[in-house]
Amino acid sequence: MIALLGLVLGVLLGLWLEPSLPTALQPYLPIAIVAALDALFGALRAYLEGTFTDKVFVVSFISNVLIAAMIVWVGDLIGVGSQLSTAVVVVLGIRIFTNSAAIRRALIHA
Repeated sequence: MIALLGLVLGVLLGLWLEPSLPTALQPYLPIAIVAALDALFGALRAYLEGTFTDKVFVVSFISNVLIAAMIVWVGDLIGVGSQLSTAVVVVLGIRIFTNSAAIRRALIHA
């Protein structure tokens, strides 16, 4: 219940404050969102399997976002940022679909 209230409060604050992202960080936002979604789907899967721990979730959430952003940043430095962005999205997308399949099996037993 607290998490749901925090989510609603965060959305309302975001709509009210209308934060902007610096131009230099804009290429990293989509990658960070996909990495965060991967952690969320992994957490839901772990919850349904009865293995969820909040510490593991927080660490995986932060590390997924930071590692994905770092990979893209290094790619930008060496001139292959878009290729590494695509690679990160593909890998995390595969993980998201794998977790969603496990979630589906856990929910409908199929």
